[in-house]
Amino acid sequence: MQGALAMTYLWLKAGHIIFVIFWMAGLFMLPRYFIYHQESDVGSPEDAKWIDRERKLLKIILNPSIIVVWVLGILLATTQHLWAEPWLHAKLFLVLLLSGYHGWMAGYAKKLARGERPLRDKQLRLLNEVPGIVAALIVVLVIVRPI
Repeated sequence: MQGALAMTYLWLKAGHIIFVIFWMAGLFMLPRYFIYHQESDVGSPEDAKWIDRERKLLKIILNPSIIVVWVLGILLATTQHLWAEPWLHAKLFLVLLLSGYHGWMAGYAKKLARGERPLRDKQLRLLNEVPGIVAALIVVLVIVRPI
């Protein structure tokens, strides 16, 4: 019985890490898409291609990945009885921030699709750094467990 539980944990952990990688890849790609998209003229064929690319990235990679990451993360925390751990609370806070960032980007894609260009390229380039910084902090919390 103990061996089956250990194997389940390892499969949950592997799946969680795999889908975190997918999610992070999408979080890195979408702001870069936005930068290129904003260079196209509103209503042009190139604009339509960027709208389609962004929609597909959200629908095929980002949205399914965030769901799987959350489900497997909750299962991992539950099976390992980690809910009282301070490092997990900090990690969850950062994952909530990343989830909010994901939602903000989905909203920004809709604005671009409507022809709105509220941010400058430089602002988007700075926002593109958010997932990398947050991911680094999460990795430190999970591996080092400083708190």
